[in-house]
Amino acid sequence: MTNDKLTDNRKPDWLKIKLQHSKLSIQLSGILNKHRLHTICESGKCPNRGECWDCGTATFMICGDICTRSCKFCNVKSGKPMPPDPDEPENIANSVKLLKLKHVVITSVDRDDLSDLGASHWVEVIKAVKRENPNTTMEALIPDFQGKENLIRMITDTCPEVISHNLETVKRLSKHIRSKATYETSLSVIRQVASSGITAKSGIMLGLGETRNEVIETMNDLLAEGCRILTIGQYLRPSKSNVEVVEYIHPAIFEEYRNIGIAKGFDYVESAPLVRSSYHAEQHVPNQKQTSPDK
Repeated sequence: MTNDKLTDNRKPDWLKIKLQHSKLSIQLSGILNKHRLHTICESGKCPNRGECWDCGTATFMICGDICTRSCKFCNVKSGKPMPPDPDEPENIANSVKLLKLKHVVITSVDRDDLSDLGASHWVEVIKAVKRENPNTTMEALIPDFQGKENLIRMITDTCPEVISHNLETVKRLSKHIRSKATYETSLSVIRQVASSGITAKSGIMLGLGETRNEVIETMNDLLAEGCRILTIGQYLRPSKSNVEVVEYIHPAIFEEYRNIGIAKGFDYVESAPLVRSSYHAEQHVPNQKQTSPDK
């Protein structure tokens, strides 16, 4: 199976989807607007947001919607952000309760402008969500916090079911598409999460020019640090200011990587062109094991 090299701006058929807008999706959008909340589902233009919302899962982005970094793959605004909203923890907690979410993913922009890089605000949000929603499981999709152990420990001490940090791409390409984060720092974050006893998760994008061997090497690096869950999806250029797509990877290749990852020992691998970090996140809580179709 070969990949489709990018010869023009047209996407292959397997990337053409029609977004669904269900009653729950419309309800969630209204609540987000009312409470001035942000989701990476919307700011990241996630193609699966309707499906996830209908499954009772949503990804909230905290600490504002302006990032202090400017990674070449990301469409989140960059610049000088405002201080974190002190009402945000309760607003998110109440929204999760109102929507009766079964699973919630919390993520954030990078806040290199803050003395604690936003860690204390993270703690307040997680505690508020847990207090108001004791039966809702949670994934914390965290920034790298510059690899600082004391800040990462603040998050692990709140004990969400899953803590995720995305490696984004293979080692060779990391410096090209990430503005400040490094491959090594991200691996150290995964190691610190895993050593706390909390399920560690990460994700990468394909189509940036990586090779098969580099993808497999990345799997090995993540497993060596204790990563248990891996997501692999196609990079899609969100705007003309972002780095271009080098190639579109065929779905059969994604399935091959999924099988390789499971055989190597990951508990769960989501691998398909439209997979994003939070896709099927409700299935990634501990005590679940995925097997290859042929087993």
